[in-house]
This record gives sequence, structure tokens and C-alpha cells, in this order.
Amino acid sequence: MTSHSRITQLSNQLTMASRPDIHLYTTQTPNGIKISITLEELGLPYKVTKIDISKNTQKEPWFLAINPNGRIPALTDTFSDGKSISLFESGSIQQYLVEQYDTDFKISYPKGTREYYDTNSWLFFLNAGVGPMQGQANHFNRYAPERIEYGVNRYINETRRLYGVLNTHLEKSTSGYLVGDKCTIADIAHWGWVAAAFWSGVDINEFPALKAWEEKMMARPGVEKGRHVPDRHTIKDLAKKSPEELKKHEEDSKAWILKGMAADAKK
Repeated sequence: MTSHSRITQLSNQLTMASRPDIHLYTTQTPNGIKISITLEELGLPYKVTKIDISKNTQKEPWFLAINPNGRIPALTDTFSDGKSISLFESGSIQQYLVEQYDTDFKISYPKGTREYYDTNSWLFFLNAGVGPMQGQANHFNRYAPERIEYGVNRYINETRRLYGVLNTHLEKSTSGYLVGDKCTIADIAHWGWVAAAFWSGVDINEFPALKAWEEKMMARPGVEKGRHVPDRHTIKDLAKKSPEELKKHEEDSKAWILKGMAADAKK
């Protein structure tokens, strides 16, 4: 072996020894916890920085250098070339994590298999459908400064339709998961949103198979640990609050959401 080859080999070994070097930037939202749950399911070590979106920390220059879109979650790691890599968009981060680190296919399937493509289909279903529609349902049902019934009905009904698609699919699942015989990143991506169905104005009891799946997922140790990052996951507690307490939470959330929208409008 030449000296140059030896140096290259040692460099590669040092790079691999320093991986993973994962730093997660997140807060307590359905999109945020899908990454911490993914990390916990994979058993990967990671550091966490809480991003205080109520103070627009995600708009500060240091964070925009990681995610130019100014949203959570974001993640940095040491890439295979030894240099830092920054990732944003939750679906992209999940795909990165399993492609780089899920060598035993704990929550994914080998690339090129039927199950691999099925997983991607459901992952995109969440990222392009359930997440955006349910997010808008939250906005019009809880945060809009004036109640616009068209917006409320449009997004709640579309969220219910998408839940119906999930429910019908899960009724046919022999494993109780979305793809194949195990939990995948597609299940993880959906869980935080479905767990918060009531906040969007959707009654999960209308969808028995989806409700059973949500409970099955919550019983997983990785989900239980990951959902409490960076703070305790309180949506289940919120569902048990009195109408007065719910209203107080809604008003507090509305205040900082509208403040953030006003700040974005000035740019």
C-alpha cells in the first residue's frame, strides 16, 4: 500500500469514527418530534438545541445558515467526506438518517425493494397531504383572527378525507403498520399529526383502524422517548383540559403565531 493510500484509509477511518455527529434543532411540534422519534428508534446518539419559535429564534442568522427556510426541524451531521452537512425538511432528514445509518433496516427497507417505494409513497402522502392540510385546519380552526367557515370546513374536511385513506389502508394491514411487517419512517412521520387530531377538529374515533395504529405506535419505547424532545409532549394532556383551559392555550398560541406572521409580512 502506498503512503498516499494509507493516509486516505486513515482519513476515512477517522471520519467514520466521528459519525454520527448529529445535532438536532427542534421544538415540540408534530414535524419536530418525527425526527427525535426517528433517532430514538434507530438508537443513534444526538445533541439537541431547542428552537424557541415563539421568539422567532428560527429566523436568526445562525439558524438560517443551517436552514435557509427558517423552519424546524433542522439537523447537522459529519458527512462521509468528513465535512459538516446541514439538512432541513423533515422528510428529507428522515430519508437521510435511514440511508446513512439504518444498515439493519430497523425502520426502513432496502433501496429498490417494493417496500422501499411503498414507504416513500406514504412518506410523501404525509409531507404533501396530511401535514399541510392538518396544519391549515389548525390555523383556521384555532388561530385565525376571524373565523372563516369556508377555511375551517375546507381544511378539516380534507384532513378527515386523508385520515379516511389511512384508515382504509390500515384495515387491510396484517402488521398494523403502513408498510410491510414493521414500523417505518412513514409511520413515524404520521404519528405526531394523528396524535393531535382533536386540536384540528377531527374525531379520531371515526377512524378505528387509525386509532388502533396510533395507540400501537405510542406503545413503542422509541416513540415514547422521542415524543418528549425537546420538551414534554403535552397534546394528550391538552385533550383532557377544560374548555376554559383549552381556550387559554388557544389564545396564547394564536398571539405568537400572528406575531410571527406579521414579522414575515414585513420582509
